[in-house]
Amino acid sequence: MICWGSWGNTQKLTSKSWRYELYYWDYTIGILLFAFILVFTLGSWGSNGRSFLEDITQVHSNNIISALIGGVIFNASNILLSASVSIAGMSVAFPLGVGLALVLGVFINYFTHPKGDPIWLFTGVVLIVIAIICNGMAASRKQKKDKKASRKGIGLAVISGLLMSFFYRFVASAMDLDHFESPTPGMATPYTAFLIFAIGIFLSNLVFNTIIMKHPFIGTSVSYKEYFMGKPLTHLVGVLGGCIWGLGTALSYIAAGKAGPAVSYALGQGAPMIAALWGVFVWKEFGNASKSTHYLLVAMFGLFVAGLSLIVYSGGN
Repeated sequence: MICWGSWGNTQKLTSKSWRYELYYWDYTIGILLFAFILVFTLGSWGSNGRSFLEDITQVHSNNIISALIGGVIFNASNILLSASVSIAGMSVAFPLGVGLALVLGVFINYFTHPKGDPIWLFTGVVLIVIAIICNGMAASRKQKKDKKASRKGIGLAVISGLLMSFFYRFVASAMDLDHFESPTPGMATPYTAFLIFAIGIFLSNLVFNTIIMKHPFIGTSVSYKEYFMGKPLTHLVGVLGGCIWGLGTALSYIAAGKAGPAVSYALGQGAPMIAALWGVFVWKEFGNASKSTHYLLVAMFGLFVAGLSLIVYSGGN
């Protein structure tokens, strides 16, 4: 949750001199790099289970395809989320986009692999829905100068959330969630599944980001020449963002074996609360907002905490 809610800070750090389309290349490289490091360290060390090289050679093609599809779906959603962050800010894009993904994703993942008390789980989800509504109301009051841009940012966040709700189940279905130490033959360990997923992100980015660079949601087109002219430190910040997100994702897949995919996914998708905290208190995205808008933000934080607490309780672990 902390990682998924914090990687956006690296995009904000580069936003004054670096378009998000260019940042996004470094971000996807960071995810892929972290995945390779992970499979040859934690994914290969230890006395139990299969090491990465042993595991990847026996994974069935249908499970590889499933994890790759998860990467493609995630990348389509996340590149829209990045666009929304660049237009509307972290405190708007994350609660709307990722919050919507949480609600839909919990339903999809729970009914695919039911684990956890459904009453507490879905009560927590309802509270988070109300939190999202509070954030939407605050966002509508935030910017009155450029309503068209604000609506575009909100619209991109909503589309991103709809897509993002589907990616997790494709990766989870490639893993044996009940036997992580000795997965069923043909299925992947969380480490292997994460690497395949990361490859899906990177390969799809060759298509998605190339299109968006030529036809951006806002501003003029950007070129690959501009990317290669970027400063090394700027590139490293983007790679760091991908590593931060990758760490959170790997931990979420590992946790799914104990908590179940619905609970693990839901807790990770509490990221909007973390992102909103960064946006409100560090980036001052609501610095000139009215008192009533601040009340809505307080209500949003409170409802997110209450909803996530119930989701934790529903897992029973």
